[in-house]
Amino acid sequence: MRFTQPRLPYAPDALAPAISQETVDFHYGRHEATYIANLNKLVEDTEYADMPLEDIIRTVDGALFNNASQTWNHIFYFFQFSPSGRREPEGRLREKIDETFGSFDDFKKRMEEAGASLFGSGWVWLSTDEDGKLFLTQGQNADNPLRQGLKPILTFDVWEHAYYLDYQNMRASYLHALWDIIDWDIIERRYEA
Repeated sequence: MRFTQPRLPYAPDALAPAISQETVDFHYGRHEATYIANLNKLVEDTEYADMPLEDIIRTVDGALFNNASQTWNHIFYFFQFSPSGRREPEGRLREKIDETFGSFDDFKKRMEEAGASLFGSGWVWLSTDEDGKLFLTQGQNADNPLRQGLKPILTFDVWEHAYYLDYQNMRASYLHALWDIIDWDIIERRYEA
């Protein structure tokens, strides 16, 4: 298998109560494993077999895009969390957030609203361009800002399987709870990279 599922840097129960162990096991354990298995089958013996995952996402469509992007999106999502990380941005990223959105609280409100108002399934992204400008976008299904030439730095998964076991149909409550586990050290490293 070319693409493999990385081990999470925290215990499966470490994100509770924001995300339960049951959801981590189901969402990262089962859903993500399926995307990776499908991706490996789809790239086998093709021109994409040795292509970086980001390049596959930028250049293909259909089932290959869906499985490649969902593989990337889920790893990106789960690896932005920590049970004990810093809960607010600092430095250059904090300045950019305040400049772009008015304040950190205003940014959080807009991110939650974007997630709550996305019809159907998909993702909400905070991304940056090569000049450091920030963009808040919604994406349906497996969409990824890499396809628009942006560099994602933070995401909220708004597929039902991301929250239904813990929050039922209360998507807004799930989105609000994510701030309790986002590690801004990780987000800042993504921004500065």
